Formats: sequence, structure tokens, C-alpha cells
Amino acid sequence: MSSSSSKETPIKKTASMVRADMLNLADLDAALERHLSRSASKSKKAAAAAPPAERQEPRQEWEIDPREVLLKNVIAHGTFGTVHRGVYGGQDVAVKLLDWGNESTMTVEKVERLRSEFRQEVAVWHTLDHPNVTKFIGASMGNSDLRIPSTVMGDDGFFHVPNDACCVVVEYLPGGTLKDYLFRNRRRKLSFKTVIQLALDVSRGLAYLHSKKIAHRDVKSENMLLDKQRNVKIADFGVARVEAQNTRDMTGQTGTVNYMAPEVLDGKPYNKKCDVYSFGICLWEIYCCDMLPYGDLSMIEMTSLVVHQHRRPEIPRCCPHALANVMKKCWDGHPDKRPAMSEVVKMLEAIDTSKGGGMIPTDAEPKGCLCFGKYHGP
Repeated sequence: MSSSSSKETPIKKTASMVRADMLNLADLDAALERHLSRSASKSKKAAAAAPPAERQEPRQEWEIDPREVLLKNVIAHGTFGTVHRGVYGGQDVAVKLLDWGNESTMTVEKVERLRSEFRQEVAVWHTLDHPNVTKFIGASMGNSDLRIPSTVMGDDGFFHVPNDACCVVVEYLPGGTLKDYLFRNRRRKLSFKTVIQLALDVSRGLAYLHSKKIAHRDVKSENMLLDKQRNVKIADFGVARVEAQNTRDMTGQTGTVNYMAPEVLDGKPYNKKCDVYSFGICLWEIYCCDMLPYGDLSMIEMTSLVVHQHRRPEIPRCCPHALANVMKKCWDGHPDKRPAMSEVVKMLEAIDTSKGGGMIPTDAEPKGCLCFGKYHGP
């Protein structure tokens, strides 16, 4: 072996090498932790934005292919999105499209919470089957493939929905909301037969939900929809939930102030009897064709009067005693004294609608005793 081959090959020093005795291990650990945290955050964001197939989540029985949904015009606006008229499987549908913004306006945690709440709504809705509950068709947890043919288009002729959006597809009901229907009839008022028919539709739908141990928690005329035959169907299960075993688990102000039961307004535990109270307010609206049960009172004033002074909407003198009695029972201040919705259905079915036409319009009210039978509405 030659002497040259026995020599050790010298190690080249580079600028990237550092001396071990100069390392601060604590700083190195902190830097490594920051790197891992950033990587985890990016992965979480990608998972939250990805459609179901990319997230490798098990496909739910209610999930549909968003590419088969074609969105058309907007028919309603909400806090986190819009409701569109659309087409799915060759039928007219309503598509509730939820867009929770992007990374600059929404945190990953908030988007995940909203997605979880959306899943809860779908989990409630897809199991229901009743003529007075809006029919659920399907839902998607990621809508990047949804297309909206409109004046707002992309280069390919379609407007593309953000990846963070979700949608729920339900039957399309052309009659609009019960609230709008009552508003259109605010001057003429409704016939007594129509009042009872509308009230029975709502009460039967709620009785069905309660039989499934579901509390809607946001019962109001705006969340009731009409079909072509003027049948009412309950919609919007955004805050609905299966009733808790322990009523102390159901707390918090959930719903719309004018319709909230005293116990809900007061932040106390509640159960599905909060829906019975809200129905009582809806019944007053249906009879009066009025959406202002407390006039122009502020939320604070109304809350104080309802909770502490037991204020309720004023029942017109022309209202039949049997119907007024249902209202009063429903909005009793004590939840346990309110009837079950199944009992409300029976009380309404027992009312004779053969006499009287409807509520007397305000500008047509005669002085003195207001006889219910003097006005015959549509």
C-alpha cells in the first residue's frame, strides 16, 4: 500500500457547519416547536377547506355530489350565506348556501365550529318525514364545485363558490314565508277557517318534532314556508337540537327575541315547551296578521316586561274565546303549565270554524262590542 493511500482525507469545513459547544439547545427546541406548530396549522387549514373526498372522511348517507346542484337566483339572505333557488335531480329545490369567509376573516377554529353546527342541523333534518316539515334532500360539506349561472361569472361562465362553503338542499316551496303571507294580508285579514288551517299546520309540524324529542328553538313565522296549496311547512333547523336529558344542559338565548319564552330570555334552563310559547306568539300573528306583538319596544324593555311583568300581546276583542284560550295557555309564564303541542293540535281541531269570517280590520272596527262574525275575509 502506498504512503499516499494511507493518508486520511481532510474534512472540508463549510459555512453551514457550527460548533457543538456554541449551540443553545433551548433556543433550538423553541424554533423546532414553532416550525411544527406552523406545519400543523397549515395542515388543519387545508383539511378544513378540502371537500369530503379530499379530507378522507367517511361519506355520510345524506351527502350529495355538489356538481349535480345547479344554483339560480337568490331568494333569501342570512347571517352566513344565502338561500338560492336551484335544480337537483331534475326537480326544483331550495339550496341553503353557507359561506363562512376566508382565512383573513375567519379563524380555523371558528370555521370548524360552524361546520360542526351545520352537521348538527343536517343530522336533525335528514331523519324527518312529515307533511308539515320541509323535506330534506341532501347536503354537502364542501361546495367548490357548485355553479351559479348568473351575471356574476368566472372565466368559464360560472360563478364558483368558495371552498369553505357548505350547502343543504331541500324541497322548493313557492309560497314564500308565512311572515310574508301574513304581511300581504295585513289589511284584509284572514278568514277564521284559514287562520285555523295555518295554525294546525304549524302545530302538527311542531308536535311531530317534539315526538322525535327535537326542540326547534327558533319557532317564528319567518321560519315557516308555504307550498302552492298554502300548506305550511316548518323550515330552518339551524339551532334545532335533540332535547337534552338534563334540562340544565339547554340554556342560553337561542331564537328570536319577540318569540322567546320568559325562561329563555332570563337565561334559565328550558325544554321543548319554549317552542309552545313561541307558537302562541305565532298564533297571535296569524290571527291578527301583525308582526309586531310588542309594538316598538326595545329589546331591553320587552324582555323586562315579558319576564318580570308577564306582558303578552294584546288579544283583540273580536277574537273567539276558544282561540284566545289556546294563545293564553301556550304563552303561560310557567313552562310546565303550557300544553304539549299534541294537546294544542287537539284544541285547535275542536274549534268550530263555521261561524265568523276573520279578524275585523282595524279601520273597519265598529264602536262598542266587536262581533267576530261581522267581517268576512278571504
